[in-house]
Amino acid sequence: MLATDRDALVCDMAETYGILDMDSLPVPLLATLASGLREDSRSKLRLEGVTLPPHTLLLAAAVDRLSQLVWAQTKDAAHGYNRPPSVLGLLLGDTPPKKSTAYNSAAEYEAARLAILRG
Repeated sequence: MLATDRDALVCDMAETYGILDMDSLPVPLLATLASGLREDSRSKLRLEGVTLPPHTLLLAAAVDRLSQLVWAQTKDAAHGYNRPPSVLGLLLGDTPPKKSTAYNSAAEYEAARLAILRG
C-alpha cells in the first residue's frame, strides 16, 4: 500500500484510526491496521485499480436503468431518438465524446444541410 500510494494510506490511517504519524508505529502493527481498512478505503481502491467505490457505481447503474425505463415510455423511444446518456459510462469514461460539427463557412453548412435533406 505504501508503494502504491503513500498519501492515500496516510489519509486512511488518519481517518480510520486517528494516526497522524505512521512512521512512529512498528511495521507489523502498521501492516495489521492497513489490512483492517474498509474495502472502499482510498488505499484498497488504489490497489484494485478502481477510482470509484462500488456503491457509487451501483447507484449510477440504477440511475441508468431508471432513465432507460422512463425513456422507453416516450415517443422518442419508438423511433430510437434521444436515448439518455449513461451516467455509469460517464463516470467510467466509457461513453464516447459527442461528435461536434463545426463549419468554416456558410457554404460548408449549406452543402452539409443539403446532403442531409437528400438522404
